[in-house]
Amino acid sequence: MAWFLIALAVMLIGGLLSVAIGRCAKSACLVGMASAVLGSGVVMFVSLGVLVSGHTQSLRLAWPLPLGSANMTIDPLSAVFAATIALVTMAAAVYGSQYLRWRHDRRPLLPKKDDAVASPRPLAEDGQRGWAVSPRVARSTRDENHPESRKNLGVSWFFFNLLAASMLLVVAASNGVLFLVSWEMMSLASFFLVTAEDDKESARRAGWTYLVAMHLGTAFLLALFVLLGNGSTSLNFEHFSTAGVPSSSILLLLALIGFGTKAGLVPMHVWLPEAHPAAPSHVSAVMSGVMIKTGIYGLLRTLTFLGPPPPAWGWTLVVVGVASGVLGVLYALSQHSLKRLLAYCSVENVGVIAIGLGVGLLGIAYRHPIMATLGLTGTLLHVINHALFKSLLFLGAGSVLQSTGAGDLDRLGGLLKRMPTTGAAFLVGAAAISGLPPLNGFVSEFLIYFGAVSGLTTRANLLPAWPLMSVLVIGGMALIGGLAAACFTKAFGVVFLGEPRSEEAANAREVGAAMRASVVALAALCLAIGLSAPVWPRAIQPAVATILPPMDPATDVVAVAVGPLTGVVLGSYVLLALIVVASLVRRRLLATRPVERTVTWDCGYANPTPRMQYTASSFTRPVTLLFRLLLQPQDDVVSPTGFFPKLAAIRTSTPDLFQRFIYRPLFAGIVWVASRLRWLQEGRIQIYVLYIALTILVLLIWKLR
Repeated sequence: MAWFLIALAVMLIGGLLSVAIGRCAKSACLVGMASAVLGSGVVMFVSLGVLVSGHTQSLRLAWPLPLGSANMTIDPLSAVFAATIALVTMAAAVYGSQYLRWRHDRRPLLPKKDDAVASPRPLAEDGQRGWAVSPRVARSTRDENHPESRKNLGVSWFFFNLLAASMLLVVAASNGVLFLVSWEMMSLASFFLVTAEDDKESARRAGWTYLVAMHLGTAFLLALFVLLGNGSTSLNFEHFSTAGVPSSSILLLLALIGFGTKAGLVPMHVWLPEAHPAAPSHVSAVMSGVMIKTGIYGLLRTLTFLGPPPPAWGWTLVVVGVASGVLGVLYALSQHSLKRLLAYCSVENVGVIAIGLGVGLLGIAYRHPIMATLGLTGTLLHVINHALFKSLLFLGAGSVLQSTGAGDLDRLGGLLKRMPTTGAAFLVGAAAISGLPPLNGFVSEFLIYFGAVSGLTTRANLLPAWPLMSVLVIGGMALIGGLAAACFTKAFGVVFLGEPRSEEAANAREVGAAMRASVVALAALCLAIGLSAPVWPRAIQPAVATILPPMDPATDVVAVAVGPLTGVVLGSYVLLALIVVASLVRRRLLATRPVERTVTWDCGYANPTPRMQYTASSFTRPVTLLFRLLLQPQDDVVSPTGFFPKLAAIRTSTPDLFQRFIYRPLFAGIVWVASRLRWLQEGRIQIYVLYIALTILVLLIWKLR
């Protein structure tokens, strides 16, 4: 544990040094990146050592706070999350070292044929305007009046390193007070990163929405820990008990709301599509890739305190997971902004994780070893896999934003020719998140499928709900997978294929080496995990054993799933070999023949234009109409009139129904009530002291009754 603490200290000291030298953008980025990478590398070494050996590392530190000591423990479950956090942090830090300097130094774009005149172009991240830079223009001067040019980059690095350190401390804490303090540090650090562009009203709104959601979730967690520590003089995890609680289901409900808010489960997800697009892209990668997974970690850790789960817990998580997965991907399908699309896909994948956890709990409740083991194994593997491909996709979106200055899907197109490395890496991430072999997303989803299918073949439990719920899991996962494939066909096709829909897309160029290296490394990991699929279920079994009670299975449960996975991997190797051979044969055949380029088949049009291509809305229009009862899409139509109409247009939007019909009316009601109670704010200190005294008196009477 000493090395773990040293790693956290390196991150925090590096962040402080970045603040001190923050006016020198290059030095601040170098120090911030180096400290994040070095600290994360040490955490990776410690975590993998724990996971391989299976030995837990612990540390007890005395502190002046009540309710126990500052206890930290890294067991196999903590190690899985800590290693994932460290890996994504390293990739995001390397990427951010170049991305942040671009945001700091971005200059007016010079026209393509006249390098003497500068002109602004829209920076369409969440619909805002600003200045964008083209890598083609390297000698233009920085706009000193732009807000980004006056910022201390060290502040951003400090909060980035603080976010990474606090996430690691959350998964290592084994005391309730330390856990909640680390949880609040994580929320505050990410709040300041989300509001980094505080000159934008959208960023400020997203930041406050996020902060309110996090503190509401923390209130439920505080109640959870108080109930678990009831009757004990400390909040150390080893002293937690359910003895003083009427029902453990109350504790699960508190944990599901508190941790589910951070994870982005429906209906607590409304902060997520606001905060992720507002944050810088490397921060979005960390928040979506690993920060929301601390909610999953908290839920898993809480389950270890609550004892054997009743079947209702599994049913609840399955239903919540299916709802989150289906609604998340449907809302993603209807988005016009690339980063908002990716944010809603985080809701979808957290839903998949919840389904896997529900399958595991059902297996435990019904004493079904295969279902329990494979459900929990798929859950933990999907935590890792989603962290990799979602970070890759957000970093790819950031590269598109840097190169084009546009985040609106309908202003992009044709980027694969201009950004081949970024486009290829984004394609790998899109295939992985769709669950296609031989990539990592397939491995974890396959294990969850396999666990659910095992429930259909069991003879030990003939309850009517058993096959029904198994069908619900399989049907829900299949629907989520199909919609995800449609969603990322749209995302990749509209952004990277076809012809440029705007001048910004036409002038795009590949991003810098550090940014390319990060996305290529993550894409390689997605492919490597998929091609070594049989190894990973066994590799994380020590972490699964932390949650799984002894069940004495008659067979090697992991081997049941490793066999089919091995067959898929071997088939993938054969397919890849055939692709390589076909490519070599094609190159050889074309080496001596003239190769000409012409326009795409144009349906009889003499002069096809990019406006004739599918837009993001038109591509997914049939699907959104199919689910219009759930989505309630809104259309703004300008119909053609006359024999020779000059104008016709349609604009679609799909507002989040939970925000529209639940949260906005709720908070509007709270504001109305607060305005009616404004008379309580007299503005005199004596009145406020009286309020405090009356509150203390009421509490004493209640306590001594």
